[in-house]
Amino acid sequence: MTLSGTVMNGVVVLDGGPVPAEGTKVEVVIPAESSGATQPVAPDDAPKPGPHAWMLEFAGKLHDMPADFAEQHDHYIHGTPKR
Repeated sequence: MTLSGTVMNGVVVLDGGPVPAEGTKVEVVIPAESSGATQPVAPDDAPKPGPHAWMLEFAGKLHDMPADFAEQHDHYIHGTPKR
């Protein structure tokens, strides 16, 4: 079924004809040739930053660390024996 209507105060008002039942899911397609209508904007498909994105500010900042720091960080930070 195809119905026509007009947006008035942010609500689509249908032009006569059968009215879908309350709660019916509908899809609104705005024709490109409509006067004053703007083209729909595609959603931004860029990945959203995760909850730990703030840590990237510190990535690569330490240049004077021992070569085995990643594997032996407990030794260097807490003084535990090397593994």
